[in-house]
Amino acid sequence: MPTVRTNDVETYYERRGEGPPVVFVHGAIVDHSQWDPQVDVLSDDYETIAYDVRGHGRTGGSPRGRYSVDLFADDLGALLDALDVERAVICGLSTGGCIAQVFAARHPDRVAGLVLADTFGPELLSRSEWLQRSVMLRATVPPVRLFGYERVERVMVWIQERISGEGVSGDYEQIERIRETGPKMATDEFAKVIRAVAAFHRTEIDFSAITAPTLVLYGEHEAPFMRKQAAKLGAEIDGATLRAVPGGGHASNLDNPEFFTDAVRELLAEAYPAAGVEVSGESEE
Repeated sequence: MPTVRTNDVETYYERRGEGPPVVFVHGAIVDHSQWDPQVDVLSDDYETIAYDVRGHGRTGGSPRGRYSVDLFADDLGALLDALDVERAVICGLSTGGCIAQVFAARHPDRVAGLVLADTFGPELLSRSEWLQRSVMLRATVPPVRLFGYERVERVMVWIQERISGEGVSGDYEQIERIRETGPKMATDEFAKVIRAVAAFHRTEIDFSAITAPTLVLYGEHEAPFMRKQAAKLGAEIDGATLRAVPGGGHASNLDNPEFFTDAVRELLAEAYPAAGVEVSGESEE
């Protein structure tokens, strides 16, 4: 099982293919296998690295009493150091997108390109968003201790679809399959991860520091506050491209993998023009 020491944890990763590197950062409460549809295709032309974020999957937890998105971004930097990757395209979804934007703003020289999918910046844009991103997230911790995160999340998915409409969760069965095949997350780790995400609004990011080609993707059926956040990220980051993923919900890379992967491939071609990799497929909105 390939692992490297990143700060105070042994981080599990999978490295495939040869060529310019692209690093995939998954969302909360899943693992690296969320990116399998993209890795399976892109590793023909690129070196793909997908890893389990601290607290997740085969990386597992640590004795720290609390986590933060800043810590996760530091872990990402330590992973690149350990794997001797000086510069890469970073592709993050949801919480992985939060990690990616923090890393990109603080280490712009190490980022050849950036993909932010189904994610949000620190700023809370409305009271409704504050309720969903902070209050409701924190409120999941006590029932998860009693009933487990799988049962609680099913309830949260039902509530989110009542609030934002059907389709916001996309093909949720795919997320459930990822959890069935990977290691079960410890409840204490769930609590630390969720509290880190709920506290992301306290993080400061200088988006003007991000100079790499950037693609912002969001599912067509994403929650309204997520669509607003995508538009804001697209406006905040100079030269960013904003695209909706047709038919996509919150895990748009799984809901419409062909469109998503083609869009990422176009970003990779822009980030690594010297690689001479041809762009195939169509990703028009």
